[in-house]
Amino acid sequence: MTGGPTVLTVLLNWRTAEMTLKAAESAERAMEGIAGAIVVVDNDSGDGSFERMSEALGDRPRFRVVQSGWNGGFGAGNNVGIRLGLPDGSRPDYVYILNSDAFPAPDAIRLLRDYLEAHTKVGFAGSYIHGPDGEAHQTCFRFPSVASELEVAARTGPISRLLAHRTVALPVPEATGPVDWLAGASMMMRDSVLRDIGLFDETFFLYFEETDLCHRAAQAGWPTHFVRESRVEHIGSVSTGMKAWRRVPGYWLDSRWHYFRKTGGTSRAVAATLAHVTGGLILRLRRLVRPSIPPGAPHFLRDLMGHAARQLMRPTRKG
Repeated sequence: MTGGPTVLTVLLNWRTAEMTLKAAESAERAMEGIAGAIVVVDNDSGDGSFERMSEALGDRPRFRVVQSGWNGGFGAGNNVGIRLGLPDGSRPDYVYILNSDAFPAPDAIRLLRDYLEAHTKVGFAGSYIHGPDGEAHQTCFRFPSVASELEVAARTGPISRLLAHRTVALPVPEATGPVDWLAGASMMMRDSVLRDIGLFDETFFLYFEETDLCHRAAQAGWPTHFVRESRVEHIGSVSTGMKAWRRVPGYWLDSRWHYFRKTGGTSRAVAATLAHVTGGLILRLRRLVRPSIPPGAPHFLRDLMGHAARQLMRPTRKG
């Protein structure tokens, strides 16, 4: 028996069909008693994922499996599912996005829905995320700033203490409450807020899209809250391969630049880059004295500066 506010769960797949099917099974269990539907979007995997998932889920009434038609990244793929709405064409009360390598506890989705129902001035709510070993994942953050770029790059005690109130990554909160933004592995959003502020900005291919969405919601007066009681197991980086990166990819640099420019213009993007380079040089000086200090990502400062230079040399589009 289902009833009450409706929830549209969106699962995005890219070349992880078996993992996505496992996440879909978990989502189906967590949607028991909740009115709504689950849409699985294949982000143009081209590896048989769409056919495999359609075969497995096609005759189950809760599910729709759709093809995005192109791989526009995380935000664009989720937008395909969000725009579809419920099977009858109506809009849901809430949209819930779930990573393809994330497995909600049986009450995880209901707890997020009930939290938003009880806290009518909160726009988005996200879960407590943990690994298969039960260890908490760091998923709560402050909005990035010029100061936070200096702090994260320098990794130096006095600077970190001075800028502690600007550090982006937050310790896992012990209790439910507000944060600036949450990783999108398990996040529920009011559909009315999305209709007000817009969906994911598809300029972001990967990374910073949740940051931007939560920032736009906050600017419109809709804060984001972390809900400790809603628990979701997450493997992490299965589709992106982030754990195996030997070098930061260009799309991460593109997303970072776009976020800072969008939230403060080109001058803010330049200032953030200069702050990060300054912090990176401080770290290098420290390593001359203490070589045991772990270095930053290989070639990162060079890649960061080169990327910024290319962005500044791009011709300005005329209206």
